[in-house]
Amino acid sequence: MKRLYWQALGVPGSASISVTLVALAGFVLVEAFPVQRKQPFYEEKIAAARRAREALAVIKTERIRRGIPIDPASDPADSGLIGHPLTPVTSNTGYLDAKQTTVNPNFAAVILHMLKGAHLEKGDVVAVGVSGSFPALNVATYAAVHALGLEPIIITSTAASEWGANEPSFMWPDMEHVLQDKHVFPFRSTAASLGGIDDRGFGMSQEGRDALTLAIERNELPRVDSKSVADAIQRRMAIYEREARDRPIKAYVNVGGGSASVGTHIGKKQLAPGVNLEPPHEGTLMDSVMLRFLARDVPVIHVTQIKRLARAHGLPLRPGTIPRIGEGTVYVRPGYNRWLAALALAVIAAVLFAFVRSGAARLLARSEGAGEGEGRTNAG
Repeated sequence: MKRLYWQALGVPGSASISVTLVALAGFVLVEAFPVQRKQPFYEEKIAAARRAREALAVIKTERIRRGIPIDPASDPADSGLIGHPLTPVTSNTGYLDAKQTTVNPNFAAVILHMLKGAHLEKGDVVAVGVSGSFPALNVATYAAVHALGLEPIIITSTAASEWGANEPSFMWPDMEHVLQDKHVFPFRSTAASLGGIDDRGFGMSQEGRDALTLAIERNELPRVDSKSVADAIQRRMAIYEREARDRPIKAYVNVGGGSASVGTHIGKKQLAPGVNLEPPHEGTLMDSVMLRFLARDVPVIHVTQIKRLARAHGLPLRPGTIPRIGEGTVYVRPGYNRWLAALALAVIAAVLFAFVRSGAARLLARSEGAGEGEGRTNAG
């Protein structure tokens, strides 16, 4: 029985090996020398991060001016945006590593990326819900909104979780007021609630509720008073609608886990971090401002699960110093060098052509040689 095999006519095995080695070398070169590709809206992201960096510096300067010390153990980046473990205005537990991760101006680029993912354009009205729990993320949100030229309607939940803006003399309403006075941002909150459980400081001490009320009053903000979470949700929706003045609200941005905004700690997990275009289709849903907007086909940007967001966009966890502007895959991502890939393909094609041509020449030579020999035999 004859053994069957295939081999390119006129092309020796050494030629096939050579082509394979050239192709492999081209592959290794393309993989070894990637290029950094700028991501969409690069310039806007840089502008937002620079604005956030300026805002963080202003808050830190004001904190020092007021004589509020910065604890290097809890705030290794020396940001001035990390609060205390427990004060009278602390609403619930918080995670220090998450708070430390937020002190990065490049989060402004992440939030801008989300805003553009909701197809927002300059002049669009956006509703925003923030709390005192993540002051650095509030700054990032304001910076992204400002960089895109959006018109925000902001409602603040004044209370803060552990390690947030929970210094009674310098809470988030104080911080954003300073930022407006220093001309970092041209806007601040439209109204503020006490925050915490039921969005009305339920379960907090009288001292804590008094301190929250004082923070709202000294910053001359209308107070959102409510009797329950449902009432708080309804009041917030009414404020957003009133302040929009018949203009369409194009998105809702939630930062953290304010009770009315997310619908208690259960509601906080109903939506994925990032851009949400429709409500969840499974499970029992907790009423919230987020779900109310989704029911109206208004995109919701949910800024939560901070460490997950950081990893997804190439930002460091718990940075020891304030990161430089432009660091992270939210700005640039590695990609293949198209010119190098084209060159590698051209070399491979040239080598193949050379081998095929030389093989064809040898095959033709053998054919002519065989023809001449056959002619001589017939002649004899």
